[in-house]
Amino acid sequence: MKYTTLPNTNIKVSKICLGTMTWGNQNTQEEGFAQMDMALDKGINFFDVAELYPVPATAETYAETERIIGNWFTKTGNRDKVILASKIAGPGDYTAHIRTTGFSKTALNEAVENSLKRLKTDYLDLYQIHWPERNTNTFGVRDYKHNPNDKWEDNFNEILHNLNEIIKSGKIRQIGISNEGAWGTMRYLEEAKYNNLPKVITIQNAYSLLCRPFEGDLAEVAHRENIGLLAYSPMAFGVLSGKYIKGTAADNARLKLFPRFSRYSSAQATEATKRYLKIAEANGMTLAQMALAFVNERPFLTSNIIGATNLEQLEENIDSINISLSEEVMKAINEVHAEIPNPAT
Repeated sequence: MKYTTLPNTNIKVSKICLGTMTWGNQNTQEEGFAQMDMALDKGINFFDVAELYPVPATAETYAETERIIGNWFTKTGNRDKVILASKIAGPGDYTAHIRTTGFSKTALNEAVENSLKRLKTDYLDLYQIHWPERNTNTFGVRDYKHNPNDKWEDNFNEILHNLNEIIKSGKIRQIGISNEGAWGTMRYLEEAKYNNLPKVITIQNAYSLLCRPFEGDLAEVAHRENIGLLAYSPMAFGVLSGKYIKGTAADNARLKLFPRFSRYSSAQATEATKRYLKIAEANGMTLAQMALAFVNERPFLTSNIIGATNLEQLEENIDSINISLSEEVMKAINEVHAEIPNPAT
C-alpha cells in the first residue's frame, strides 16, 4: 500500500480508501466485516462512511452502514488502526427521513452524536458536509443554473463556527466537504482564513475516467490551497469494470438492482467506456485496473475511495495501487477524453 497524509495534518492515510455505502443493503454485516478484515490486512487504514448510507437511502435502512462498522470495531478492537471519516447528510426530499434542518447547530451536534454512538467511538478523524444546502449543480447535473427564488442565505461562517465547537470538544479532528464546487470551496476557505476558523482539508467529489470536471477550477483550488481530493465513484457505479458492456454483470450488480442510477450510463459514456476497455486490454490490464490506476496517480488526489460487493472485486481494486500507467497509455486515455470529454458529471 502507498500512503499520504491528510493535507495540513500529520494524519497518515492509505491512498486507497475503503468505501462502505453498500453495507446494509447490497451487502450483509458479515460481508462488510470480511471487507474490512481484508482491507486492513492489505494496508488500508482509511474508511469512509456517512450517516446516509447505505445507498439508496431509505428510512428502513438509515445509518445501517455506520452500525455495521461500529459492530466490527466492537468485535475486533481495531478502532485505533483506522482513520475514520463520516458525513452529515444535506437537506432535500431524499433525506427528509433524516432531518429537515440542514446544517444548523442543532443538526450538526445531533448528527455527530448519533454517528459516534452507532460507530461506537468517541471521535471521528474527518467529518464532512455531504453536499451543499444551497441550490447548485450536484450529482450528475452538468451546469449551474441560477435560481433567483433560492431561499438559501450564506451560512459558511456559522457552519464553521459550529464545527469549531465540535472540534474543541474532541469529537471530530478535521473537517472536509463533498459534492462541492469551486465557489463554495473558496467561501469555506475565505471564512477560515479571515476569521481564525478551522480549514476544510479535503473535498470528496466524483472523479473517474468518465467524470473529470474536477480538473478544471477545482484542481487549481486543490493545488494552491492544499486541499486533497477524496475521489468517489472511481469505477462509475461499476461501469468501468466493463461488465455491463461484456454482459457479465451479476444479477446483484448495482445497476441491475437500481437502474435509476444512470449517471454513468449515457450513450456517450458507454462509447467512451468501450474505447477505454480496448486500451486496457491492449496493454494487459483489466479496465478496472486501468480506471483505478488512473485515479491513483492524479497529483491532486489524497485518497481513492473504492467500493466492492465481493472480496474478489475488493482485492482487484486494492491491488490497483501497484499499477503504473505508461505515457503511451495516458496518451491514449487523453485522446478518448478529448473526443468524448466528461460524458458523465
